[in-house]
Amino acid sequence: MNFDESIRIGLAGLLAHRVRSVLTALGIIFGVAAVIAMLSIGEGARLEALEQIRLMGVNNIIIKTKELSAQTEERAKANFSPGLTALDGEAIHQVCPGIDYVIPHWEKSTFAQFLSEREEIKLIGTTPEFLAGFGYTISFGRFFTAEQMREQANVCVIGVDVKDALFAFETPIGKSIKVDDQWFSVIGVMTRQLAPSKKVESLDIRNLNIDVYIPLTTAQYKMVRYRSSGTGSVTFRGGGVSFSNRDRTPRPKMELDQMTVKLDPNARIEEVAEVVKRILARRHYGISDYEVVVPEALVQQSQKTQQIFNVVMGAIAGISLLVGGIGIMNIMLASVLERTKEIGIRRAVGATRGDVLTQFLFEALFISVVGGIIGIFIGWALTSIITLYAGWRTVVSVAAVILAFTVSAAVGVAFGYYPAKKAASQNPIESLRYE
Repeated sequence: MNFDESIRIGLAGLLAHRVRSVLTALGIIFGVAAVIAMLSIGEGARLEALEQIRLMGVNNIIIKTKELSAQTEERAKANFSPGLTALDGEAIHQVCPGIDYVIPHWEKSTFAQFLSEREEIKLIGTTPEFLAGFGYTISFGRFFTAEQMREQANVCVIGVDVKDALFAFETPIGKSIKVDDQWFSVIGVMTRQLAPSKKVESLDIRNLNIDVYIPLTTAQYKMVRYRSSGTGSVTFRGGGVSFSNRDRTPRPKMELDQMTVKLDPNARIEEVAEVVKRILARRHYGISDYEVVVPEALVQQSQKTQQIFNVVMGAIAGISLLVGGIGIMNIMLASVLERTKEIGIRRAVGATRGDVLTQFLFEALFISVVGGIIGIFIGWALTSIITLYAGWRTVVSVAAVILAFTVSAAVGVAFGYYPAKKAASQNPIESLRYE
């Protein structure tokens, strides 16, 4: 009896008990589907986190202003800490090696209006280096120039959501929008950016498509932000300084909200970040009214966290495969006992132990492989359902499919070998006598 005949007999045995074969394969089917679904959720979360961090620039150092408690705020005022300013950026650029440029970031939540359309926006004051620092691109039009910075020009570049809300199908280039009491001429439209559904720790990444970018000088000297000043507080207004002794007096808030330090590709980001922290600590008199964030470190942390998540989720889903393998072993042992006389007849007509082993091992492997293939399709369908109804990003990777299929086949061999070996080792004469 040759190998092909053993396979054919094994397949005939499975088809003769279709319901039992299907029920045996269910554990493998759902196990593979669970592994693929879990790993696809983990991979989707990992890619989304990486994309959000890349929006901040992996080779950048982010310096953000930080809200202080009342007690700390008083200490900051006593030491004349002005908060995060452009002078901090100039000091960092002069002292730290390997820095291409420092990009200031001033922002304000407000509304923009064009004719009868009105839309909530995030007004961003920055410099022409903004595009290069973050790797953003212009869909059409252009960004403002250094000349327009010096002139405090009323020009703006709008996000794609702002363009859609205010102009619909019109071309916005050359048209003017009203922001607060100022009119701005639209000179460009940004390319659509990722609108994250989740936030990465330490990075408050929002929908960037509602941003309107204007020159920093225009923002600081024309778009006034107010806050209350206490008795004896210092007022920074434009390039000068004035003092106010009246309690709760509104004054312009000229500090920056954020600075991005763009590093040379060859710079050692950890060393530069340490120097930046020391410079800021000295300039701010030890007051921690800022936060230094290194996106590269967040990438590494995110990857480590995601690897742990994937391992845990994969292990949990793998339990289903283990249960499926135990089910295969139980059914195959019952099948061996049920077909004892058949085994004796096969051995009596010339079948070797290897032939019997091949037949039963093939049955277990066939159940696992077919169950694995079905499980792959069900897993893919589950990820589609999760994305559709839960709104989570999922990515079915080739590695996850190969892993799930390989494990399912291995389960068939591992848990099918013992029943197959037990069937092959039976005494032919005793098997013929079995009732």
